[in-house]
Amino acid sequence: FLIRFMARLSLFLGRAPVRPLLYVIAAYFFATSHKARRESRRFLARALGREPGLRERYRHFVAFASTIHDRVFLVADRFEPFDIRVVGAECIDALPPGKGVFLMGAHLGSFEAARACGRDRAHRPVTMAMYAGNARKIHAVLEAINPRALDGIVALGHVDSMLRLGEALDAGSLVGVLADRAPQGEKTVRLSFLGEPASFPTGPMRLAAVLRQPVLFMAGLYLGSNRYEVRFEPLADFSALRDGDRAGRDALTREAIQRYAGCLERHARSAPYNW
Repeated sequence: FLIRFMARLSLFLGRAPVRPLLYVIAAYFFATSHKARRESRRFLARALGREPGLRERYRHFVAFASTIHDRVFLVADRFEPFDIRVVGAECIDALPPGKGVFLMGAHLGSFEAARACGRDRAHRPVTMAMYAGNARKIHAVLEAINPRALDGIVALGHVDSMLRLGEALDAGSLVGVLADRAPQGEKTVRLSFLGEPASFPTGPMRLAAVLRQPVLFMAGLYLGSNRYEVRFEPLADFSALRDGDRAGRDALTREAIQRYAGCLERHARSAPYNW
C-alpha cells in the first residue's frame, strides 16, 4: 500500500517535491533494519577498502531508495527529470540491423535506466529474462503505473523460455539478464570478487552460449541528484561456436563469466553506493 501511495504521489507532484520524503524513508530503514545496516557495512568495507563512516552507510540507503523511486518515472516513460549519459554507446550502435544481443547486468544501479537507454539508443525492443518470483510486489506496482511495464518479460524456468528468447533475439531484441544471483539449486562457479570468493551463476552465460549470441555488460549507475551513467562493455561473442563443440563452449563460457565478475567488481568499486 505504501509503495503504491508513494508511486501515485510521485507521479502527481513530480520527482523533486517528493524527494525530501526519500531521506526520511531511508533514515527510517537505516535506523530500524539491523540486518540491512550490517550487510551494507560489510559490502562498503570491501568495496571502499576501509571501514565506511556513518554518513557513507546512510548514503548507501539513500542511493537505493533513489533508484527505486526513479523507477516509477522511468516505467511511466517520463524521462524529462533525468540527465542520463552513455558510456560505450558504440557497442550498441555497431549492432547489425536485426541482430540480437544479450545484456548481462547485475543488482547494481538501475536496470530501468539502462533498459530505457538501450531501447532509445538502438530503437529496438528490450526483453527482460528473469525469474518471475523476484520482486513480485514491486512489479505489481510498476504494472499498475504502466500496464506495458511488464511487456517483453520472459520468465525463466519454463519449458518454452529458451524458445521465446530465441525468437526475441532473432527479431533483433536486446535481451537483458541480471546475471549476479542464482536461484537455489542452480549451478554456480566460485570466483574472486572484492577480495573474497563468491558464487556466480553459470546459467545466464550458458544460455547465451547455447543460443550463440554476443554478450555485453550493462549497468545503469546512479551518480546522485538526477544523474545516471549507463555503461556498456563487450564481454563475449558465442556466434562462431560450432554445433557439438561442448568443450569449446564450456571453456568460452567460463572465460566470459570471469570477465563478467571482473567487470562487475570494477563497477562496484567505482560506484559502490549502487550495490
